[in-house]
Amino acid sequence: MMSSGKKKPEDEESIWQDSDIRFDTHGSALELRPGEVRIDSINSVEDTKGNNGEKGSLSITNLRLIWVCHRNPRVNLSIGYNAVASINIRSANSRLRGNTQALYVMTKFNKSRFEFVFTNLVRQSPRLFTTVQAVYRAYDTSRLYRDLKLRGAIIKNKQLVLLPNEQVYNKVSGVWNLSSDQGNLGTFFISNVRVVWHANLAENFNVSIPYMQMKVVRVRDSKFGQALVIETNQRCGGYILGFRVDPVEQLQVVFQEVLSLHQVFANTPIFGVDFSMEEKPPPLAELTVDRLQDDLEIVDSDSSAHPHTAYFADRDNSKVERDVVYSNELGLAIEKLPEGVTAKSLWSVV
Repeated sequence: MMSSGKKKPEDEESIWQDSDIRFDTHGSALELRPGEVRIDSINSVEDTKGNNGEKGSLSITNLRLIWVCHRNPRVNLSIGYNAVASINIRSANSRLRGNTQALYVMTKFNKSRFEFVFTNLVRQSPRLFTTVQAVYRAYDTSRLYRDLKLRGAIIKNKQLVLLPNEQVYNKVSGVWNLSSDQGNLGTFFISNVRVVWHANLAENFNVSIPYMQMKVVRVRDSKFGQALVIETNQRCGGYILGFRVDPVEQLQVVFQEVLSLHQVFANTPIFGVDFSMEEKPPPLAELTVDRLQDDLEIVDSDSSAHPHTAYFADRDNSKVERDVVYSNELGLAIEKLPEGVTAKSLWSVV
């Protein structure tokens, strides 16, 4: 007999906001998902890298940065913090402010590196720099809420080292990890944000599995008998982890508890990014305008017009060497242009 937990269609793809980079996406994708909180919103920010001269609003949430162009809301960005490699402050040439300090966000997504540059058009306002850097730091230091962790420093003196706002609901002894042929005897901790197992003879042999990364939870037969099986999302490696709990009655209790907490988390997720504004922004900066939704889909026939091409990090990197080719348009030898980019399209930008 096999009993299984229901796999919701959205389980794997529902929480993409902190991991993806999306360009010119539909307005519905810019709405906050459950558990996502808008920490700050800055009304006059220029996307200096990809839309120099365009004023927009930048929303800073606990999962991502959202920039929306004022003139055309279809021009927008969603930048998940999990794709961010570094955040720096450097000089940039803005059409609206000239040579000024700007926020540089270096990212890596789908094997490509993208660079984003944001300029605050409100003079003598450091909020763009301080808030983004502080929120990203809070995200980066709270990954155990969201990422699967193997062999981490999460157990001390046979007890789980609790995360802020974490509560342990159950501690189950006599749980076998079935990752090896003989199995390893250990202990389960079931909390409001994750399931943790550690070996009794070696505390550093452990695994922390956040509910956010659980794709499906079920009970199925194994060569060790019935086992609790937790399958994780591809984002964290697509692991299939098996645990045996004796007796069978206790296995069913543990299964129902994990399944229930997983479903609760899906409805009211806890992402662990705690941040509060020390100073309230001026009232004018808090004004927001409802984003209009439409059913129009714009298809660009010109391959050089893909919105992401302007953000490639190596476009301004002098260390990147390109082949030298002859340009019929210019009658000169030039560096080979990226795929889909023509000399005419480059001149049209100027």
